[in-house]
Amino acid sequence: MARLGLSLPRPDPRPIGRAKLDFISAWQRDLAGAGWTVWLSTALDILLVAAVIYWLIMLSKRTRAWQIIWGILFFLLLVFLTDRLQLQTLNYLLGKFLLLGPVAIVILFYPELRHALENMGRIAEWGGELTGPAREQMSTVVQVVVRAACGMSQRQVGALIVIERENSLDDIAATGTKLDAQVSEELIGSIFNPGGPLHDGGVIIKGTRIIAAGCTLPLSESAHVGTMIHTRHKAALGVAEESDAAVVVVSEETGTISLALDGKLYRELDEAGLTEWLKSVSGIAEARTPRSHLVKKVDGTLRKARIKRQ
Repeated sequence: MARLGLSLPRPDPRPIGRAKLDFISAWQRDLAGAGWTVWLSTALDILLVAAVIYWLIMLSKRTRAWQIIWGILFFLLLVFLTDRLQLQTLNYLLGKFLLLGPVAIVILFYPELRHALENMGRIAEWGGELTGPAREQMSTVVQVVVRAACGMSQRQVGALIVIERENSLDDIAATGTKLDAQVSEELIGSIFNPGGPLHDGGVIIKGTRIIAAGCTLPLSESAHVGTMIHTRHKAALGVAEESDAAVVVVSEETGTISLALDGKLYRELDEAGLTEWLKSVSGIAEARTPRSHLVKKVDGTLRKARIKRQ
């Protein structure tokens, strides 16, 4: 090859570990010689990546996605071990499965990805307050719901009342019977009357009207839901996890009143406690320390995205 005037590139005699150290040293030298704008952008980049990773971990820990993540990590560990142990056939087969990784991740994490995109879309709602019923009308709705829930609690009649807030529940309302009726204690009691055709489903309240009854609600997939939680409470948690709705639940077995909100279940509420909660989530009760609308929106979005603990 030398006679022909050709020369082959010589391999780098330095070990791989030494080459990595040289790369890190060169990166440090470039960063040290850079201006403050590069330092600022680098720090911001690291903080954003850390925030995204933290948010994904907090989001997945409350769902079955956490178990899937551990399964994926175990699979990657097998690929690494088979490569180090030179198990060529097994490593080849596992490597073929890796080619389907992106598609498999989308399929496995479809519910979590959809919820994440919905939570990101809520940032667009920070512009202003949504139009809704007047405070007096909403106060009347709260009183009607509380009286109906307490009455059914005394009779141990099961109930599931979903109060729509900012996120639309039209898709859930489509699974039931459309009513479009004024909210009243008598109507709610008749809907959940045992033996009635609509008593097993949920009631959707939008503003001052009941838009649907007998609706099928999504069940919670949270890994933290115990086996002692009944189906009605799982359905309430499912709606509270996927939206910002407030769901009032009356237990058919014990008559206990519960409230599902922001993915959490608050149990054994009395009339005063339920009234206070519903007034708070409906925007009727005034906070002792008033906050700006932007602060309220940021706080609500963080809670819905499951970054901020309550």
